[in-house]
Amino acid sequence: MISAGDFRNGLTIELENNVYQVIEFQHVKPGKGAAFVRTKLRNIKNGGVIEKTFRPTEKCPQAHIERSDMQYLYSDGDLFYFMDTTTFDQIALNGDAVGDTLKFVKENDMVKMLSHNKQVFAIEPPLFVELVITETEPGFKGDTATGASKPAIVETGATVYVPLFVEQGDKISIDTRTGDYLKRV
Repeated sequence: MISAGDFRNGLTIELENNVYQVIEFQHVKPGKGAAFVRTKLRNIKNGGVIEKTFRPTEKCPQAHIERSDMQYLYSDGDLFYFMDTTTFDQIALNGDAVGDTLKFVKENDMVKMLSHNKQVFAIEPPLFVELVITETEPGFKGDTATGASKPAIVETGATVYVPLFVEQGDKISIDTRTGDYLKRV
């Protein structure tokens, strides 16, 4: 159990049969009345954000999130297969659980599987990936003065906006959190 006075950003708690992560917290001491803790909480299973106030002495059970390294094997229709590289156990997740988190992940790449009480609720791809551009329009000389960009399709099928000098066949580095082009490799 953790008291509301000890809340920190990133802490996960169980509240009303759900698991929440503290996004923001603020200790408020009004001139009149008792102090309280104002928080913004994100439901880690569905992504919804709520605001809630607590008395500093209120206690909540702390939720333990397991992060395990898994290797993405392949997709078969609506199922995505992952393998634990230490025990070689395989699990399959449907497209709803995966969402679009794998749009920059190639087969055999490592991802982090987030679970609570043995139930997987999210997948974290690596922060940066290097992918080859399979399709893009050619850039024209002299068009770089404005810092313009063009769409390019990478080997996983995702679309990324790249500078005009990047060509088909180039290997680029991508930030998976934002989907932004970082550099040519």
